[in-house]
Order: sequence, then C-alpha cells, then structure tokens
Amino acid sequence: MRSFIIEGGRRLEGEIRASGAKNAILPIMAATLLTREECVIHDVPDLLDVGTMADILTGLGAKVRFGRDGAGRRRYVRISANSLTGCEVSAELMGDMRSSIVVMGPLLARLGKARVSRPGGCSLGPRPINFHLRGFETLGTRIRESHGFVDAETPGLVGREITLDFPSVTTTENLIMAAIHADGRTVIRNAAREPEVVDLQNFLIAMGGRVDGAGSDTVTVTGGKRLHGAEHTVIPDRIEIGTYLAAAAITSGDVRVTNVVPQHLDAVTAKLREAGVALEQGNDHIRVLPGTRLKPVDVKTMPYPGYPTDLGPPVMSMMCFAEGTSLITENIFEKRFAHAEELSRMGGSVEVLSRLAVVRGTGRLSGARVRAPDLRAGAALVLAGLGADGTTTVDHAHHIERGYEHMDDKLGHLGAFVRKVEN
Repeated sequence: MRSFIIEGGRRLEGEIRASGAKNAILPIMAATLLTREECVIHDVPDLLDVGTMADILTGLGAKVRFGRDGAGRRRYVRISANSLTGCEVSAELMGDMRSSIVVMGPLLARLGKARVSRPGGCSLGPRPINFHLRGFETLGTRIRESHGFVDAETPGLVGREITLDFPSVTTTENLIMAAIHADGRTVIRNAAREPEVVDLQNFLIAMGGRVDGAGSDTVTVTGGKRLHGAEHTVIPDRIEIGTYLAAAAITSGDVRVTNVVPQHLDAVTAKLREAGVALEQGNDHIRVLPGTRLKPVDVKTMPYPGYPTDLGPPVMSMMCFAEGTSLITENIFEKRFAHAEELSRMGGSVEVLSRLAVVRGTGRLSGARVRAPDLRAGAALVLAGLGADGTTTVDHAHHIERGYEHMDDKLGHLGAFVRKVEN
C-alpha cells in the first residue's frame, strides 16, 4: 500500500505543465485496434490506468512500446495491432479499470466478436454497461451474458440511428469506434460532448475515418473506410488542471498551469471566480493569482459543458476552507461523496443527503490519517492536506496514481511537502 504524507500550511508558488488527458488517452489507445498499421501517440501520461490499457492491448496480441522524446522528455507510445491473437479481455484487467470497456467497440469492428467481463474501477455507484450493449445490438450485434461475462458477436455491423438515454462518454466513444467499420452511416444522438470525445474523433480522422459532429449532441460516422496508422498528440488533462487550480486557491498561492485549453475549463474557472479566486488566463495557460480569500459557493455537476463530476471532490475540499455554507449537488454518480467522512476526520463539517453535500466551511482543517476511497476523492484529500494544520497521511494512494501523473513531484515543484511512502 502506498501513502502520501503531506505537511500542510505551505503556500504553492511556481509553474507546472499539465499532462495529457487520462480520459482521452485510454479510448485513443483502444482505437489503435482498428488498424493493422502502427500508431504513435504523444504526451502520454505516466498513469496506472495507462499501464492497464497497455496490458489489455498486449493480451490481445498488439505490440505496445513506450518511449520519451528529446524535447522535454515527454512520453509517447507506439502501438501496432497488426496481428491480434484473441478477442477476450482478461477479467482481472477489466476489474482494475472501468474504461477497459472501450476496447469492445474496436474488437467488434475489427474481429466481429468480443468477450469481456463486467468492468471495475472506482466504486461510484451503479454504472451499468447496458447503454453500450443496447447500442451494439442496434448496430447488428448479438449479445449473450452469463456468469459475469459478456459475449458479443456480429456477422457485420450495419449503420443505424441510435439515441442514447444519457450522454455517456464511454458509450459515445465505444459506438463511434464500432461504427467506423460498419456498413453505411451511423448517427448517435444525445451524444456526450466532452473534449475527450472530440480528441478521439480527431485521432480517427487522422487514421482515415469519417466522423463528424463530436463536441455536439449528434455525431455522424460514415463506415466502411479502411483505417491506416496515424500520429497524434493527446489534449491536456482538464481534470488535472482544475485540481491544481483548486490546490493553489486553498493555499492562497500563485500558480501558473501551462499546456491548457482554457475553454475546456469555462465552467470550472467561472465557479473559481465566484469563490473569490483571482485568475489570469492566456491562450495556453491559467494562473491563480495570490491573495485568495475563499467564499462559499453552490456547485451542480453536469455533463460537459457543465461543471465536471470529477472536480466535485476537489471543490468540496476547497469549500472546507471557505467560511460559510456551500452546497454540492452530484448529478452523475451516486457515491461521489465517499471522502466526506474522511474530511470529517480532519475537522471538516460535511453532511451528505443522498446526492447533496452540505459543506459548512470554517476556514481550516487539521492534519489526520485518512484513506483514499477512489481516484478523485484521493486527490481531494491531498488538497485538504495541503491547506490543513499539521501532517496528513493519505493511504491507498494507488487510486491517485491511476489518474494523476507524479502528483507528489508536481506539488513538490510548487513548494509543497508531499512524500510518497510504501507501507
């Protein structure tokens, strides 16, 4: 078990560069299964989830090689899926990461069959894969479920019109990748609009695919095109960026985050300004200016372009340092507030009423030993530790390393005392 030890009370100052987006790189890696030719992806974050996806692709017969370029030593990955050896994804790997489900669409498109188990990942409440399966059935796939496994097979995918019950990101991505080899045109309505879906579209276009409309609620895929290898750079991680902006605000710091697409964070920066955080914004950076005095705010998480659910936990920690009552309404996941009890160990006052969290901020927290229940909650507890009096130990830090590249090093570069230890 890894833990992060944080000495609180240090003001963050300096500049860091945002990593490539976790939620973009995983479906893009899965999309390399759609071609026999080699693909090269740049700005690949060093995350546990990226390693899991690499293991999944390797288990299917693809060759996956990581390296670092000469400019800034940023990571890239070369993936060649010339000869796939199977269509079944290891149940153990599926259990490690919910995003593993995005290999199902490419496997159906490439091989006409796929066998997967129910995916795992963070325990955020029911996240059924029924949206995926219904979409695949509409495209001409026969689905059989037994003993926790899903077997899917098709004699050939056929383009259809699909209307999603909910604008699920991974469902939208999975159906786009399946439809890329379908016969005819597929129209996906009520599609997710997240920037990560747009990034996948751009990668597929670079491979020779025909995809239009990503970023809107209607995506059109014209299938039947043979895809080739491509080179692509992943977009910046807007969730990581938002997390470090909140960290700077908590410590009244002066932090400049580069490699940013500011419009990806419009809902986040609007809420930060409402909370009293002074920001400077450029074409590719956002800076938190010093002297923040946090004010309570109300937040409602929504699909993009609304306030992102993944930044609900960091804003909860931030509101503990504001004096007054804040309301956080979670509209995506039922169990997003698992860290509220851990914040109470640090002196926080958070009352959870189903999907509503009432945060009664007192302006301070005290260091304590806490446990990261999931990825974003773990990051939120690190943020709480940065602003708390004394020492905070966050156990189960492997959750954090699933989605934040070298968080201890980046915070250390800004002047924080964060040490990673093996227990």
